[in-house]
Amino acid sequence: MKLYCLSGHPTLPCNVLKFKSTTIMLDCGLDTTSVLNFLPLPLVHSPRLSKLTGWTSKDGTVNLEKRELLDLSTIDVILISNYHCMMALPYITEHTGFTGTVYATEPTLQIGRLLMEELVNFMERVPKAQSATCWKNKDLQRVLPGPLKEAVDVWTWKRCYSMHEVNSALSKVQLVGYSQKVELFGAVQVSPLSSGYSLGSSNWIIQSHHEKVSYVSGSSLLTTHPQPMDQSSLKNSDVLILTGLTQMPTANPDGMLGEFCSNLAMTIRAGGNVLVPCYSSGVIYDLLECLYQFIESANLGTTPFYFISPVANSSLEFSQIFAEWLCHNKQTKVYLPEPPFPHAELIQTNKLKHYPSIHGDFSSEFRQPCVVFTGHPSLRFGDVVHFMELWGKSSLNTVIFTEPDFSYLDALAPYQPLAMKCVYCPIDTRLNFHQVSKLLKEVQPLHVVCPEQYTQPPLSQSHRSDLMLELTPPPMPYRRCSVLNLPFRRRYERVYILPELANSLTPNEVKPGVSVATVSAVLHSKDNKHTLQSVPKPPPVAPSKKRKRVVEEPPVGLAPKPLLSGAVPLESFLVTLQKHGITEVKVEETPDGHILHLQAEDTLIQLEDDGTHIVCDNNEPLRTTLRDLVLRFLQKL
Repeated sequence: MKLYCLSGHPTLPCNVLKFKSTTIMLDCGLDTTSVLNFLPLPLVHSPRLSKLTGWTSKDGTVNLEKRELLDLSTIDVILISNYHCMMALPYITEHTGFTGTVYATEPTLQIGRLLMEELVNFMERVPKAQSATCWKNKDLQRVLPGPLKEAVDVWTWKRCYSMHEVNSALSKVQLVGYSQKVELFGAVQVSPLSSGYSLGSSNWIIQSHHEKVSYVSGSSLLTTHPQPMDQSSLKNSDVLILTGLTQMPTANPDGMLGEFCSNLAMTIRAGGNVLVPCYSSGVIYDLLECLYQFIESANLGTTPFYFISPVANSSLEFSQIFAEWLCHNKQTKVYLPEPPFPHAELIQTNKLKHYPSIHGDFSSEFRQPCVVFTGHPSLRFGDVVHFMELWGKSSLNTVIFTEPDFSYLDALAPYQPLAMKCVYCPIDTRLNFHQVSKLLKEVQPLHVVCPEQYTQPPLSQSHRSDLMLELTPPPMPYRRCSVLNLPFRRRYERVYILPELANSLTPNEVKPGVSVATVSAVLHSKDNKHTLQSVPKPPPVAPSKKRKRVVEEPPVGLAPKPLLSGAVPLESFLVTLQKHGITEVKVEETPDGHILHLQAEDTLIQLEDDGTHIVCDNNEPLRTTLRDLVLRFLQKL
């Protein structure tokens, strides 16, 4: 069993597991932090950004290096744990020769589609007049401006996919439900479990009849809107692959929500606007629910809230219709009937309005002071670029960062000097190190595999041993482009026996409760299932004209030698040897049994738990005699 690690980002994993002749990709996260190396894409002309000088290379040669750890066309299936971890799917399904199947829950598929559609829309609505590729030449990287000069593998960066590629990729997705067992080629079964992180998010169990691998990615034990995490099904795992822990282990999500609300209220009361760069699904549901409870007590009832995204309407609707994927309290509301999320009431009372973009109805209905939720969290594309340009010059306004995926200082760099206030309230509900350590003690996997970042404290807090995994035995770390041989071997395989063959067997009891029978059969293997079938009878021999009598020989192999069971007791065996005139016997004890040295005969007999060996050179009669004496103590089957 091998694990190929294709991503070095611990919360955007992409690993490939080879297990029992199947090749399984675990997630395909897309690391978009590289966009921080580029200037923002404004929706309207920005005099400030347009005055910035571009960079051109004097060397126009292109020599792209291609490095592959694994042929992705050999992948049989892709298992998706949540919609954030499927954003690279079109690159794999459409450009590698992939012909397999992708498995995901329905909310993961539908919300993943929305996030991809939003990303494509953000990119395509701001077309570039020119397209540059020479800068990706590996030989030119040393002369690039920082931080591109230090960037890793810039020649592998790709343009954003199209909606055609998105639709083609998602057509390969097969929907599954929690605890549903899916058989892969008769070799293994895979089954998704609720991970408690987001709508439809899953951990995966990958098991054969005798081995079990658990894949834990993006999980949460907090009581939020998704179904709670299924922990009990992770027990008795031979290997547990752990990814997707919180990126903010020192930031308490409840505390960050409190800071978010208090900073928002202070800004509105001072007459300023609040900008929240966010994804169109996920944490925004919790932010709106928190604000629903906070608005009246903070006297913000008249403050308009705007959600701007090409998929804003679909995102809000999807959150209301996936009732079976919600926690129990929200499921109960559906059957009352009441909307499970309070943002439905905010929309009905016109406190929350959503728009596909800043153009059209929004421009005529927009009023200040207000709160705007929009993307992208990187501040490099989307409607957020417009608001950063519009509000950045006033110290009355505030931008509040809640997504932990991007460094907020790097995100703000192109907008400096900036007068508006900046508040960092990262909200990450995924497991922290304390929670995951407690979880692993409860489920007790034999081996844990995790990114190497989890095996050492952060560089900025090297004294914090509580911000790392300390396990016994130590976890197996991996890094990007590494290949791990997982530490257990397959020892057993299940074989089925046909009823008619089973009826012909005559078991003999070798010890209380254990019976053994010999069998002569043909092993038939198909689709990784093995069946013992009766040996076919040989075809009748046609009579010969030259010979009147034909003697049929039994087919070779149909009369197996008898099996031997039992043990050779040392004292009784020595007495038997003496009766046959063998008296000079030196006995030596070994870790596995005893060695008998017959000194006069220059012969050795090894009596061990799993076998008996007679070493006797050039004396066949003696060897035969000793063999017969040993057989007296054994039972033939």
